[in-house]
Amino acid sequence: MYVCCVKDPKLKANKTTKTKFLPRQKGDLLISYDVSQAYKNNYLAQVTIENSHPLGRLDHWNLTWEWMRGEFIYSLKGAYVRKVDISGCLNGKVGEYYGDMDFSKVLNCEKKPILFDLPPEKADDAQMGKIPFCCRNGTLLPETMDSTKSKSAFVIEVFKIPPDLNRTTIYPPHKWKIVGDLNPNYRCGAPIRVEPAQSPDPTGVEAVKYAIASWQIVCNISRPTKGNSRCCVTFSAYYNKSAIPCDTCACGCEDTAKCNPNKPAMLLPPEALLVPFENRSVKAKAWAQIQHFKVPKPLPCGDNCGVSINWHVSSDYKQGWAARLTLFNWKSINFENWFTAVQFKKAGSGYERMFSFNATLLKELNNTIFIQGIEGMNYLIGKKNGSDPENDPDVPGKQQSVVTFKKSGKTWPDIAKGDGFPTKVLFNGEECALPSRIPVSTGIRFSVSLSLLFLCKFVSYLLIQRLN
Repeated sequence: MYVCCVKDPKLKANKTTKTKFLPRQKGDLLISYDVSQAYKNNYLAQVTIENSHPLGRLDHWNLTWEWMRGEFIYSLKGAYVRKVDISGCLNGKVGEYYGDMDFSKVLNCEKKPILFDLPPEKADDAQMGKIPFCCRNGTLLPETMDSTKSKSAFVIEVFKIPPDLNRTTIYPPHKWKIVGDLNPNYRCGAPIRVEPAQSPDPTGVEAVKYAIASWQIVCNISRPTKGNSRCCVTFSAYYNKSAIPCDTCACGCEDTAKCNPNKPAMLLPPEALLVPFENRSVKAKAWAQIQHFKVPKPLPCGDNCGVSINWHVSSDYKQGWAARLTLFNWKSINFENWFTAVQFKKAGSGYERMFSFNATLLKELNNTIFIQGIEGMNYLIGKKNGSDPENDPDVPGKQQSVVTFKKSGKTWPDIAKGDGFPTKVLFNGEECALPSRIPVSTGIRFSVSLSLLFLCKFVSYLLIQRLN
């Protein structure tokens, strides 16, 4: 038996309208809110945070948002809330509609909950973990450092209230904000509806599973304004006896009753950079007296930064030059798997070698030198509290390395004129405040004194010849 199928020329296909979604956007940090299961009064959603900036980073992230329709968090896997608070559910519309619910099992009823990542030991926990990319203690590294640790995820169970009791009536939270310990400041936009996210089928077969609905939140790094940085840079050089400290109030000033927030920081002897600001006043005054500098009254305020980085130009020769990088941790917390990045106006392309740290020249990022500690030296410990603030001051956590550069190309960097100092420095993604001045070479003064000496000798010679 044979069957022959012929197309009916009179048949007109029904036109189906396809829902159009906005295309996924690019940004420094991308957050996806993907609904995987939906019911009448609740739904499950996976929140994925992805670091897409080559120099961005988050440590111990805290994520917050604002519910717009009275929703509340029933349960979480892969993350947790800072406050287990159900007081907002017991009163109002939630308590009226869910009168028979056991609210002791509810996790959070705040309008603006704060969520955080779980530690690694919870990754295999059947109740709290078992979510891919979860439980990394809130660390999001850039792909240039470790692409396997640039993503974080968790699953949230959300309950709704009337009039949104419908499977398809889902509103994502708004006013997203994410912060870290000492990391860039991210500004997040409003959630936008995008194409449903795709993921491998959980059964393991070669199939693709689509989310019911997906929203994307795009966050971008904002450059810190003056006085709002959290790390700063100090400069010093072999050709100048004084070290230039961080600018006054580089990371803000809360108490200015006994100091002047508008005066520039006083030049210091290099060894003064090793002690806390509270212990530098005596050294700064003594150094000013030796070098004949003016001492402002009252003295300038401190920088108040948690991390400071010293860049010291140590040598300059015909074929190249060298510098020393020193990290100071003035906070009580430790920085694991830290990184720093430096950019130069001219000298960056001549990077040659770093001795105690791992460093890579990123030519595609304006010849940025990406620096991280080698295994065993990638842990910048916090400061050690001294027993006596005057005689035994706090000791910062410190790490140091030497870096060498070659002089190449048509335009060689003029180290003595400042080309040896970076124009941008980052620590764990946070842009650090640079000093408003650089060390000046004293070679001009030396050459002038030689000229005067030669002139004196020449005049003396003429006088001797005339007397003879």
